[in-house]
Amino acid sequence: MRLSLGRWLLPLYTALALILLLIPIAYTFVFSFNDYFKTNIDWQGFTFRNWTNVCDAQGLCSAFGNSLMIGVVSTVLATAMGTALALALARYKFRGRSIISLLIFVPMATPEVVLAAGLASQFFTLNVEKGLGTVILAHTLFCLSFVVVTVKARVASLDPALEEAGRDLYAPPSQVFWRITFPLLVPGILAAALLSFALSFDDFIITYFNSGSLQTFPTFIYISASRGVPAEANVIASAVFIITLALVVTSQVVSRARAKALKRNA
Repeated sequence: MRLSLGRWLLPLYTALALILLLIPIAYTFVFSFNDYFKTNIDWQGFTFRNWTNVCDAQGLCSAFGNSLMIGVVSTVLATAMGTALALALARYKFRGRSIISLLIFVPMATPEVVLAAGLASQFFTLNVEKGLGTVILAHTLFCLSFVVVTVKARVASLDPALEEAGRDLYAPPSQVFWRITFPLLVPGILAAALLSFALSFDDFIITYFNSGSLQTFPTFIYISASRGVPAEANVIASAVFIITLALVVTSQVVSRARAKALKRNA
């Protein structure tokens, strides 16, 4: 009896947890087809109009475009600087290395509201006008720690013998890096970049404190929530979820296909 209960309890718990996670996503997807008039709180009928006229909601497309721009720019900056810093911390010995490694975790451990308020106070003290530039800078600083930790873990897993083989073949340091080290780091760098973009695109607290009059997709949702998020916003959220899910599934299928090919060739 005890074994039978344990056998069914874990799958049941997993199914309930999955359902709870998927309910908000299902609600968002269903209400993207709602034929609403003023508020998108109650179901009023089915329509495809929201999907064909996404920009009908005032300010939605510009807010979404701002989020994409901020996410891309801050991801590029954070990934470039974070990769260089991760290589320096993992491969070289210098004064203050252990302190820097410790301080890297501070932004990750600090509550976002504290970090956001600190950055806002600093911009105010320096008399910097809040807008697109301050948000990009804030997101870059916030995402930098996550990039360093992710890439550093990848650097630590590299086999030094591969780089030694390149040096034994009289390859200069630049060729060793670009032809051996960098290709091996690409999976870690891509993972860090995707994580950085997701954190930036999804962020609300840091953006709210440092954006001034600039509106992003999360702040648009926050302002609209009191009267019901427009169905067009649900369309964008549903489209982002579907695209992300398709990319994950495609990645898993390609990875499994490559693993099977390697087993056949082994």
